[in-house]
Order: sequence, then C-alpha cells, then structure tokens
Amino acid sequence: MKTLVQMDELERGLLMQPWAWLQLDQNSLLAKAYITKQGYALLVSDLQHVWHEQVDTSVVSQRAKELNKRLTAPPEAFLCHLDDLLLPLLKDTAGPGKATFSCDRVAEALVLCVRSELSGLPFYWNFHCILASPSLVSQHLVRPLMGMSLALQCQARELATLLHMKDLEIQDYQESGAVLSRDRLKTEPFEENSFLERFMVEKLPEACSVGDGRPFVTNLQNLYLAVTRREVQVRQEHQGTGEPQTSSSASPQGPDSQLLNQPEEPDSSAPSLPAPEKKPTGTSGPMQRLQLSKAKRKKLRGLFS
Repeated sequence: MKTLVQMDELERGLLMQPWAWLQLDQNSLLAKAYITKQGYALLVSDLQHVWHEQVDTSVVSQRAKELNKRLTAPPEAFLCHLDDLLLPLLKDTAGPGKATFSCDRVAEALVLCVRSELSGLPFYWNFHCILASPSLVSQHLVRPLMGMSLALQCQARELATLLHMKDLEIQDYQESGAVLSRDRLKTEPFEENSFLERFMVEKLPEACSVGDGRPFVTNLQNLYLAVTRREVQVRQEHQGTGEPQTSSSASPQGPDSQLLNQPEEPDSSAPSLPAPEKKPTGTSGPMQRLQLSKAKRKKLRGLFS
C-alpha cells in the first residue's frame, strides 16, 4: 500500500512539471521529470512518440549496483544526484563538463544515458523509457492542450469584448467633440469577423508552426502549468468528497490567470496548488454601465484635444 501512495505522488508531481526542450546529439526532445526520495518519473517525447519511466527506490538501488559497482550509497543519495544533474538540463542551464547526456533507441524503447561523477568516481545512469500508455499521453498532453486551447479562446473573447468597450468609449469622446491630436493614432472600429478572417489567412500558418516543439516550451509553459494544476486540484476535490470525477473547465482563473502573460520560469519542483477558482463574471454589466454613463462623461484630455 505504501508503494501505491508513493507512485501516486510521483504521478501527481510529474503532471505539474513544465516541459523542457532538449537537443541531444541529433535528437530534439521534449522532456519533464519529477524526482523525490522515493523514486522518479520521467516523460520524453519527440512529437511522434512518448516514452515514460517511473521507478521506486528498489529499482534505483538495483540499477545503481549494476552500473556503478565501485559506488556504495543508499538509493536516496543516487536520486539526489540525479536530481542535481537533471535540473540544469531541464532548465537549460547545464554547465560544461558537469554531465554528459545522450539517447539511444532500442526497438520501441528510448534509453537516456547520463555520465557524470559522484564522490570523485565515475557515475553512470540509464533511464529505460518504454512507450507511454494512451491514458498517460492523454493526461500529460491531450487534456492539457485541450484545456489550454479553451483558455486561449476564452482570453480572445475577453479581449474582443474589451476592444468593443474601448470603441464605445472612443465614440463617446467623439460625440462630445473630442478630436485626435495625432492622426497616426486613429484606428478603425474593431470588427471581430474581419479580424478572424485576416488572421486565418495571414497569421495562422506562422502561429501554428509546431516545429520541433521549442515554441511550445518557450511560450506556453506557464499556461500549461496553470491548466495541469487545475486538473490536479479538481481530482483532489473529487477524491475528498468521494464523487466521481467529471470533465471541468480548464481555463485558469484567479491567481493562475496571471500566468498567461508572465515570462517563463519553469521550475522542476512541484508547484503549489492554486486557491479555488472563482466563477468568471459576465461582460454584460460593464457594457451596460458604459452605455448608461455616456451622458455623464466629461471630456478628457490626453490623446484627444
């Protein structure tokens, strides 16, 4: 029973890790890892396959004996050393000479090889990753990517509503006699359908270029973490109440919504869970208040004179 609890912790911790982009020899890979004193979980993908390994201390101890016969240490020490080696790699801050990484494909498996030193002696480790199950791929990629798509769609709708409100505000200024002091600042009223049509033709090919996965890692990991945190939180809430888990909205609210525009700082430690989400408020209220207050607005100065 203890092992099951530990494995659940590893699965939960791995889910809340960001993806990192690795260039090993001629292989471009996406990877994430979570290491504790009880074991580790590793997920690797080349955008065609997804490989996975999850082990406990007994496997670590046995493999350490096979690969490092001159080293004697408890499995916790090896796990700590592996964490020290992987952390710079996954954060793209690996210093020269600290460790050497390579990967080999054997049939449908992927072996990630590590060479380093421990206590002045050579240290070797092989991560033996097998093809991940469909449920694991869904958990770490399919469901989070669907949630991220819904969150970005919601964000786009909020921005479109805000632009419409800004157009109403500008219209109110103009009806009050305000004129632009600089003609170059003049804009046309926002037309959402026209904008979407132009975007599909002009921007979509570049915007959806996946490449080797690096743009996804560089630009979207904060949103990925917000979605996976929410997924874990929902599961824990259902487990606490004993209710069956159902699909939930993955768009982040509250503090996690700020992650959409923050710079990327992936962290290999398990992020803390966010506070319970607040239900999004409708946009009809601000629109109505803006229209009702048009007659009371005073002429402002700034861009308009």
